[in-house]
Amino acid sequence: MRKIVEKSMLGKTWTMTTYSENEDYLCNADDLLNKILSNRGFSDANEIKKFLKPSIKEYMPNPSVLKDMDKAASIIADAILKNEKIAIYGDYDVDGITSTAIFVKYLRALGADVVWHLPTRDGEGYGLNIATMDDFCSSDVKLLITVDCGISGIEEVKYAKKLGIKVVVTDHHSPDSILPDADAVINPKRSDDESGLVYLAGVGVAFLTLVALRRELKSRHLNSELKEVLEKTNLMNYLDVVALGTICDTMPLIGLNRAFVATGLKVLGLNNNLGLQVLMKVAGIKKPSVYAAGFALGPRLNAAGRLDSASPALELLLTDNILIAQDLAQRLHFMNQERIDIQNSIMLCATDMAQKYCSQGHCSLFVCGDNWHGGVMGIIAGRLKDKYNLPACVATRCDGMINGSGRSISGIDLGKIIHDALAEGIITEGGGHAAAAGFSLPAENENLFCQFLEQAVKEQLNGAVPRQEILVDAELDAGSANLALLNKISALEPFGQGNPEPNLVLHGATLRYASIMGNGAHLRGCVNTSTGKQLSFVGFNLVGTPVGDFLLDDANVNTKIMMLGKLKENDYNGRVNAQFVVEDLAL
Repeated sequence: MRKIVEKSMLGKTWTMTTYSENEDYLCNADDLLNKILSNRGFSDANEIKKFLKPSIKEYMPNPSVLKDMDKAASIIADAILKNEKIAIYGDYDVDGITSTAIFVKYLRALGADVVWHLPTRDGEGYGLNIATMDDFCSSDVKLLITVDCGISGIEEVKYAKKLGIKVVVTDHHSPDSILPDADAVINPKRSDDESGLVYLAGVGVAFLTLVALRRELKSRHLNSELKEVLEKTNLMNYLDVVALGTICDTMPLIGLNRAFVATGLKVLGLNNNLGLQVLMKVAGIKKPSVYAAGFALGPRLNAAGRLDSASPALELLLTDNILIAQDLAQRLHFMNQERIDIQNSIMLCATDMAQKYCSQGHCSLFVCGDNWHGGVMGIIAGRLKDKYNLPACVATRCDGMINGSGRSISGIDLGKIIHDALAEGIITEGGGHAAAAGFSLPAENENLFCQFLEQAVKEQLNGAVPRQEILVDAELDAGSANLALLNKISALEPFGQGNPEPNLVLHGATLRYASIMGNGAHLRGCVNTSTGKQLSFVGFNLVGTPVGDFLLDDANVNTKIMMLGKLKENDYNGRVNAQFVVEDLAL
């Protein structure tokens, strides 16, 4: 590990994963990909080839590697062929919505009698509930399939079985020590599952279940009509929705997920899904990308579940009516703006509270307000986590209960902490994975939960202090930062969790000018490079920071600087050039 900068203008350490004393620290543009892949642990030529050209064919496993998969496929196939009513029970986030969408679309295409249910965040909360089991029973549902939930629904599954409903659980959240007594439980995180697919989102598990179902149905004696439908219905056409759920649930873009997203973005560009096609227009998206999915489509789909019911988002993904699609897309667009306004208001209060925790030397953050809107807790937790580099939990206090969400930093398994708090009886409900979790507890247990969270984080840190460390993928001369270099970097796409966009450090830049742009929080400028050319840059939310103060000070013009950030394409008035997005500086 080589330290490039001990302490930057933002107080961060820049480090390089691998470095040989015999090699020049500045990377040649032609060797950039090899340098980045080497720093990320790639060494095998075949592994690199698969990574650079991810395909479903190369990464798709036999679905039977997942425990209970064959059993589940058989149960679902039986229900379809008997024309029994099937209920799909999802979740109110994008992963749950997309998981529900692909199951409902596929089963309907096969002529199945299918209904769906997404719980409301405030009314029902995450996971299964008894009242809905009663509703399913009264409407003669014979098979319940959970997607992106169900693994913690011990009592609800037991109750459904008592009502005579068969249950297939498909989920990706960490299970408790006891699994629900369902007819089949598909979850790559169950202790006896040897698939190695623990990185899948709920929608990825759901998709593999549909692949197994298709295979199972093809092995049966079907009538000619169903055979024809089965052949015509191509599951690959659903990969746009699978990619969207995978990206928005911040799953690592490795292995099969990488293939899902790479292929799914191509499918998204074909406009197969009418709802997504219309939503892209409303959001102003011209070209499908991980960024567009995660920061434009995802928030709009999520807005419905955050503020009220996620049903409009699911209906958008299911509809084939252009007028309905346009109405739903506009509703989601306006709901997202309302969500932003609510979020910004709460963020101001939450930041003040978090600052007090930091000043006291805490290793974790817990902020809670009276009657805060529960739909934005996760977003604010993520913002605080990024700002303070600490695991953060944000919650709302209402009617004697506290409900919240948490987001974690690398090295802290927040999902385990929440599960342990549940086992200790400190919280009444909770679940999640390493990076994100949700929880509920009585208001009188607030201080107890704070103490438990802080102690658990300290134990996982084992005496270490969370460091604001930036891993750098490559160091380059600023003169080589151009469109040709950007084209080389694009071979590493899709970028996301587990495969982040490369962090580059540019040397040999001399500040030419900088100015404030946009709403006053962002800046732009230009540097001269060693090759005599100029490179434009932008910096988001840097005004008011040490970096912004330095760049905007005329006294620093002609100063040599090191720039850390990412190289991006800038398309302005039809002119395309390379632009550096500055995230930090050093002298």
